[in-house]
Amino acid sequence: MAHIANVYDRNCPSREVVGVVASHWGSLVLGALLDGTLRFGELRRAVGGISEKMLAQTLQALERNGLVHREVRPVIPPHVDYSLTPLGVVVSRQVRGLFALVYENLPDIATAQQAYDTARAQAC
Repeated sequence: MAHIANVYDRNCPSREVVGVVASHWGSLVLGALLDGTLRFGELRRAVGGISEKMLAQTLQALERNGLVHREVRPVIPPHVDYSLTPLGVVVSRQVRGLFALVYENLPDIATAQQAYDTARAQAC
């Protein structure tokens, strides 16, 4: 019997994958790599604010889940390139779609944030 993925089930392996893909840094790294292969430093500059440690952890998690390919080039010093796997491209396009949705609705989101903050300030 095939197991049906259910991200709402805490025991379902899909939850871990969604956690990586939908994480703050995971989504930003995936989105950046959709533009093409990047080295570690280039990727760190592309994703402003990410620490070296967090970028390394995020890349490892994305690689483990089959979304990112890591290639070590045998030169001195060694160069490491990061790119999306075919599955990573599919997932990254969805992430970029979410980014586009947020961009398109940013004025409404800002209005909602302001209304929320004003209501919270008045309640105190």
